[in-house]
Amino acid sequence: MEATGPRRPHTGRRRNDAARDAILDAAFRLISDPGTENLTIDAIAAEAGVGRQTIYRWWPSKGAVLADALARYARAVVPERDTGSFAGDLTAFFVDSFAGLRDEGYAARLRQIVAAAQHDEHVARVLADFTAARRAALRALLQRGRDAGELAAGADLDMLVDMAYGVLYYRLLVGHAPLDEQAARSLAAELARPAEIKPAEPAAG
Repeated sequence: MEATGPRRPHTGRRRNDAARDAILDAAFRLISDPGTENLTIDAIAAEAGVGRQTIYRWWPSKGAVLADALARYARAVVPERDTGSFAGDLTAFFVDSFAGLRDEGYAARLRQIVAAAQHDEHVARVLADFTAARRAALRALLQRGRDAGELAAGADLDMLVDMAYGVLYYRLLVGHAPLDEQAARSLAAELARPAEIKPAEPAAG
């Protein structure tokens, strides 16, 4: 005869989620610490209070852990905003995005992630997923602007997204100019600038 007493709550999922969060938190703390020169799986495990195998249960490489930690941070520092205007929302998006990259520890690790993605397929996959999510967020914002008539009806939204992230990654990787608030506001203003429609010139003849 089966027991009919109360069932014990299943806590495995909560423990797993807590362990994953602890690992990502630990990885990001180490990413952000300028004193961390050689960040290893062992260092992340020790910081998180878990074993190496717990990390390898979810991530195949150190680079994949770091990429996930960076993606998680980016989602937190660039929340969706509603300032009441398309231009305001676009400005806030870039100000938040650029502000997050002014942490040199974070910026340096992101450069390393981009480099690692060239030869580590797992890092490349996480970076691609992260990039796709950030592109989708910006494209949705631009779509709202186009729907509201604040961008030209024929604006190529994918190209605008490429232009925006081209500025971000070019400055991040080459370092020829800062990713500061002035740059963020200037980029937003250029993307939000309405297209000028020039009258067609009369045909010669």
